[in-house]
Amino acid sequence: RNTRLNAAATCMAQGALTGSPGARAYYDNLRDQKKSHTQALRAVANRLVGILHGCLTHRTLYNEHTAWHHRTNLAA
Repeated sequence: RNTRLNAAATCMAQGALTGSPGARAYYDNLRDQKKSHTQALRAVANRLVGILHGCLTHRTLYNEHTAWHHRTNLAA
């Protein structure tokens, strides 16, 4: 287990909650499902790592709408 990578992903997720409406909607949805703060934050971090992997694999820039469009529709 890479604790440094985990800590970095958690910090990234905490920042995304304030800067990304899609990440916030995903987090709020998980909290509505009775997930704890830590569980929801880890899920956001995992999703962000997946998004980063996709950006690197496909050599594309991060796009908020593309990354979270299915989550922001839930918030509307």
